[in-house]
Amino acid sequence: MSAVPLTAEQDREAEAVAEVIAAGRAAALRHWVPATSGNFSVRIDEHRVAITRSGVDKGALTSADILIQPLDAPLLPRSSAEASLHVALYRRDPAIGAIFHVHAPASTVLSRIAGPGGLRLTGWELQKALPGITSHEQSIEVPVFANDQDTDRLAGLVEARFAAPIAGDGLLAPGYLLAGHGLYAWGASPREAARHLEALETLFEFELSYRRFTP
Repeated sequence: MSAVPLTAEQDREAEAVAEVIAAGRAAALRHWVPATSGNFSVRIDEHRVAITRSGVDKGALTSADILIQPLDAPLLPRSSAEASLHVALYRRDPAIGAIFHVHAPASTVLSRIAGPGGLRLTGWELQKALPGITSHEQSIEVPVFANDQDTDRLAGLVEARFAAPIAGDGLLAPGYLLAGHGLYAWGASPREAARHLEALETLFEFELSYRRFTP
């Protein structure tokens, strides 16, 4: 008996689930999601996202570890407590197609050094991997928020910060840091989100090394 073909909606859902699994495994290979840390999501359509559930090894994800979360509904059972941070970003910006969160070493350490408020990056050629940056002379503002177990309150703070004007000539990064927690990065597609994630984590590595050798 031949298999029943998937509808376009089912096909897109399956594609999003596969993209979440691939992102989690890629981050695990780089040791960016130790233990069961981190979370990953990909937009299916304007109403739903595929997102990792709570407490799963991101290097060994299967489709059973991925939830289909409606954006206009309460979090599903087994959701990560941080899923609300993803949902708030998708609601705020329809252009966001994927959000990846990691506990990578450089971002997690630098988030504590920078402290609440923000981190400014400038002078690095790799900055041009981020949207709107065409020169190493431009400045990138990476917001830093104090970690908070009340993720709904935290989501509100993030939304307010990204809606506020930017001081000076800096551009906001497609991501932010939680102090002692790690990095959230996003993009219009999973591929773009992965590029932004890698670029930001590498820039943080550069910045940490530079600070070690600069009085």
